[in-house]
Amino acid sequence: MPVSLDNLLVVGISSRALFDLEAEEAIFRNQGLDAYRKHQIENENEILKLGAGFALVRALLKLNALVHNRRFVEVVIMSRNSSETSMRIFNSIKHYDLDITRAVLSGGAPLAPYLRAFNVSLFLSLHEDDVQASIDSGVAAALLYQKPENAFEELDQIRIAFDGDAVIFSDESERIYQEQGIEAFEHHERENATRPLPEGPFARLLKALSYIQNNFKSADGRSSPIRTALVTARSSPAHERVIRTLRAWDVAIDETFFMGGVAKSDVLAAFKPHIFFDDQPGHCDRAAPLVQTGRVPLRNLPL
Repeated sequence: MPVSLDNLLVVGISSRALFDLEAEEAIFRNQGLDAYRKHQIENENEILKLGAGFALVRALLKLNALVHNRRFVEVVIMSRNSSETSMRIFNSIKHYDLDITRAVLSGGAPLAPYLRAFNVSLFLSLHEDDVQASIDSGVAAALLYQKPENAFEELDQIRIAFDGDAVIFSDESERIYQEQGIEAFEHHERENATRPLPEGPFARLLKALSYIQNNFKSADGRSSPIRTALVTARSSPAHERVIRTLRAWDVAIDETFFMGGVAKSDVLAAFKPHIFFDDQPGHCDRAAPLVQTGRVPLRNLPL
């Protein structure tokens, strides 16, 4: 029987997000495909340095060692490389002892059509067009910023921080704020306080993380291998709808910060997430020097 990925947290990550391939990207852009192919083949035994998504991937894969004969996470390399130029990537995966066995090598074709084939819950890349296409297809995706200096600090837990609107929740309320202002936003949230927010692109990921957390419940609630945080610009009175929505989803977030417009960067530096997801470029720009950050583009609405 074929292997099923249905009950696993599947992370798709581009080779350029897992490893530092910026020099190789420059060769491709400035000298063309033939020069890039030649460089990769000639250097296929040279191990690649760690990329922006490496720390998160390594931490998530460690979950598979916590329970005998049970897997929680699968990681799929998703690359526009061809098989001819991919040996350096696989050699680097082996060198770092990463439990990654699946790959999509599209030979220059877009990657988004293959996400659902592998049941991908989260796609991470440094190519904005692939990330946008993923979001438009309904799959959680983020454009990674370059890693901060402390990106590979070892932590006892996997820590993931999320913005709320347009990330965990839909962008319905965010669009009201952007188009009509804060007063219209607050009025809308008061009027709909008891109605759960629609799911955003990262709701499925949050629920998957919550499911894994439930396998490691402890009396103090702190020893779980995963810890989540919601860091949102919302404040009273818009907090109520968030709390009621998470309750309706039966999802508990470990730490919640209603920032009320205060910069998120100091809270994120204290929480020390492996990654922080936000849709606002300004928030991402301020957070990126301190913590690994992924920007979530707004979904393009159909015409």
